[in-house]
Amino acid sequence: MSDRRTLGRAAYATVPLYDPKRAPVDLDLTDNTNLWGMPPAAERTLRTAAVSTLTRYPTLYAAELKAALAALAGVDAEMIVTGCGSDDVLDSAMRAFAEPGDWVVSPEPSFAMIPIFAQMNALRYVGIPECAAAPGAMPQPDVEAMLATRAQITYLCSPNNPTGALTERARIDQVVAEANGLVIIDEAYAEFAGVSSMELVTTSERVCVVRTLSKAYGLAGLRVGYAIGQPSLVREIEKSRGPYKLTSIAERVAHAAVTEDHGWVMAHVQEAVAVREQLAAALRALGFDPMPSAANFLCVPMPNVVAVGQALRERGVAARPFPGLPHIGDALRVSVGPWPLMTRFLEALPEAYRAVNGAASPESLT
Repeated sequence: MSDRRTLGRAAYATVPLYDPKRAPVDLDLTDNTNLWGMPPAAERTLRTAAVSTLTRYPTLYAAELKAALAALAGVDAEMIVTGCGSDDVLDSAMRAFAEPGDWVVSPEPSFAMIPIFAQMNALRYVGIPECAAAPGAMPQPDVEAMLATRAQITYLCSPNNPTGALTERARIDQVVAEANGLVIIDEAYAEFAGVSSMELVTTSERVCVVRTLSKAYGLAGLRVGYAIGQPSLVREIEKSRGPYKLTSIAERVAHAAVTEDHGWVMAHVQEAVAVREQLAAALRALGFDPMPSAANFLCVPMPNVVAVGQALRERGVAARPFPGLPHIGDALRVSVGPWPLMTRFLEALPEAYRAVNGAASPESLT
């Protein structure tokens, strides 16, 4: 216990404050949430909730929601663990399956909270740059280099954030077969990709597939995440998670969305995918070169991206700048939403880019 306390304090002292710079702006395209809104049944449940929903404690471990999520995933309820967003599940999984000083490995670039959660749990983090992608291809994790770390926890995000790249199934299979400890497959954007590695939980006791209702389901403000794994794995995460991690409102609204509005969600997923491709074509017509994406956002390489992002904000539009990505350089991540919102972005981007780089697009610089 003393070792954990000492290591924990030392690690926590260096943990950076997570700040995606999401100051209020007219059009926010920074967080990859559902810009079409929330499912109708979810909104109805929220509006009609009884006062007792707020005055009493929620259920210990969200049993009713777990059953609904299990039915959606086609697994037993004992294979589901919920949390306060997928962040909570990721944090709890690290705490459950690694000891202070153990290693966590992730491709880079990837979800920015992974090294932070590692530090918070007194773990050591190593990021392995993705393999450089050929033109028009999706970058992939360097599996051999990741496996060589013998990390206790191996993290893969597919589709990856911030690139939107879908990890090749052969690479995932190799990680699951050869990794040293727990394998976390983060599928926050899986609905938009139309593929999943969820069936791996039925054949491996050390695979944890993490999902969220913040993206496709439009419930980011309620913070509902979950993971799927073998019952023995889920029990350990649930012990680390603790009780009462979902509010009563969140559990009920999420249950309504999953059981009554899955069709609404998937219809809007299809629309998001169509808009993503339409936006990519429009950006190419402007001289930009967006990376191929399987998520509900695009990653658009461009120089001086932090300054471009600020220039966009000055025009009432926010997109997420990512400076210095391995093999990519500076890039802007743009969430997709209803086409009128994309039109506003497309009108503001050339102006913002010109204000910083003296040209309307990277193509104009050549």
